[in-house]
Amino acid sequence: MIDDFLAGDLTEVEAAVRAAAAAEIMPRHRQLAAHEIVEKNGPHDLVTTADRLAEEHLTASLSRLLPGSVVVGEEAVHADPKVYEALGGEAPVWIVDPVDGTRQFVRGESGFCTLVALAHRGELLASWTYAAALDEMAVAVRGRGATLNGAPIRSGSPAPDAVLRVAMSHPDYTTDAQKQALLGLRTEGIDARPCGSAGLEYLAVARGELDALAFNWEYAWDHAAGLLLVTEAGGAQATMSGAPFRITGGNDLPFTAARDRATADRILAALRTGA
Repeated sequence: MIDDFLAGDLTEVEAAVRAAAAAEIMPRHRQLAAHEIVEKNGPHDLVTTADRLAEEHLTASLSRLLPGSVVVGEEAVHADPKVYEALGGEAPVWIVDPVDGTRQFVRGESGFCTLVALAHRGELLASWTYAAALDEMAVAVRGRGATLNGAPIRSGSPAPDAVLRVAMSHPDYTTDAQKQALLGLRTEGIDARPCGSAGLEYLAVARGELDALAFNWEYAWDHAAGLLLVTEAGGAQATMSGAPFRITGGNDLPFTAARDRATADRILAALRTGA
């Protein structure tokens, strides 16, 4: 079933992502009323009407495209944490973050995106990263490369003597222990800054505009689409133990995704000095 689907017309998935954004997200961009913004777990963890309705839209459309599949969406998991267990099940899974970069969306900025990934038995198979306000659609399919608005993209490698540009977990989302590990990035040869939308940061690595990422949370909806995108663009990813990041969880954090293996190794070495 899943092989036949991947061999078929995947532009239907792209169309579904675009349709959800057009119907539920962009009409509310810079038009949100106060009652449409809610704190989930604090002032830095927001959800909007656009998040909820876009996820509902995608859940319906993606399930129709691949009968027998299930959807693990950020808002559905917030309502019922058991939904997350589907990542380790036998059914194909759509992993959805309807608005990645909600804070930017709420502020009326353009730095947000919709993330969709398709996985089966813990393996990432395809992903879609759609920055609606920027009109950018990045697609990756396992073993078939990555594209941005239909054109192939490659992550390339930093120049040997270049200072590495790194986006890392935002301090607002880190504990004291996590901040300590990330201090390893405050070293000569690395220029680290807090991340914005995770999905757009992954896209920046995949297109060679950013050298690496360092994150210490593992929610699949934030990382699944971007990890496949970076990998298919020629990049590399690994956790602190050196093992690949697992979307089913239990990773040795922090982890990195980078333009190439050498850069990933360099970031991990720096993180280990801070841990």
